[in-house]
Amino acid sequence: MTAPVPAPAARVSAAAAARAAAAAAPARPNLFDHDRNGLRALFVQLGEQPWRADQVMKWVYHRHVTDFAQMSDIGKALQHKLAQSIDIVPPNTIFEKQASDGTHKWLLGMDGGNAIEAVFIPETSRGTLCVSSQVGCALACQFCSTGAQGFNRNLSAAEITGQVWIAARHLGNVPHHQRKLTNVVMMGMGEPLLNFDNVVTAMSVMRDDLGFGLANKRVTLSTAGLVPMIDRLGEVADVSLAVSLHAPNDELRSELMPINRKYPIQALLDACVRYTQRRPRTTITFEYTMLKGVNDQPAHARQLIKLMRKVPSKVNLIPFNSFHGTQFERSDETVIRAFQKLLLDAGVLTMVRRTRGDDIDAACGQLKGQVVDRTRRQQEFRRRLEGGAVDAA
Repeated sequence: MTAPVPAPAARVSAAAAARAAAAAAPARPNLFDHDRNGLRALFVQLGEQPWRADQVMKWVYHRHVTDFAQMSDIGKALQHKLAQSIDIVPPNTIFEKQASDGTHKWLLGMDGGNAIEAVFIPETSRGTLCVSSQVGCALACQFCSTGAQGFNRNLSAAEITGQVWIAARHLGNVPHHQRKLTNVVMMGMGEPLLNFDNVVTAMSVMRDDLGFGLANKRVTLSTAGLVPMIDRLGEVADVSLAVSLHAPNDELRSELMPINRKYPIQALLDACVRYTQRRPRTTITFEYTMLKGVNDQPAHARQLIKLMRKVPSKVNLIPFNSFHGTQFERSDETVIRAFQKLLLDAGVLTMVRRTRGDDIDAACGQLKGQVVDRTRRQQEFRRRLEGGAVDAA
């Protein structure tokens, strides 16, 4: 009996079959997902000596080379093997902008229509890159543009490390030689401690001599105050810690930052004390956004002074950076300086952060990228905006 001929709809072309097989095949590891120990382990799995991973790291992070065929001190056979086994893929740059003050912002494409932002801030004595850890943010701080965008997912270690690599390549940064990128702050989109493992891996690459070669104190993690994760961070990573405080008492902080309802100020300060005890000569930076008529009065300053006496600290006063739909306003310059003087007179080291990049929405609190929101935050924010009762919570 002759076998029946498949109907046209049932026929599968060789090309379609190849595409289906490729889609079903496991994804190759991305080099940016691994710190030195992880990459060495990957090379061992491939049957290679772990020191080969060190060679590759120098090419990728010191010379910004992502093509194994251009790594001249690696044999042709190994080049081919690595090209078949490992990808070196940074995030896709959708566009980049430079502000009038030299601040540079990248919009980096993720999957599913999402995008994140990273910002480089050049100064006379240093260059600081602000890096994102999540697509959006789940914490709903009322004065933050990122929080109003809602949340989609955590970034992979590759997506975090890749932000630094893109900036370093743009700047022609060479660790230990021509260094324009001197500091990295995990202060972009998202709460870093909610993406703990990937953030720690990426910060390891930032501080590795074979990676970006930054000193421990020049890598800063900023958190809204996840107490258990601050303790865990102190156990595994030696980096600078910044805490988003923004209010000197629990009632006000809970209004501005809902996370305070779970981890109130005293519990947060206790965690900061424990962090400094694990890291001798460590000072915690407390970030305090100045909101007109909300948290900028002399009484607030006096409350803040009492808090700062409990932990080795310095205060960074941040003039509020407006965004569309916000109900908050920036404190007047005279009010900010008077607030600073009260703290300084009480012996609290206090600085006022200079606003940078606000003409391209790259200033602190303005980063928002493109977030395919998995929460109802965007919808709620827009509803209240249209109704004239804006509240980003």
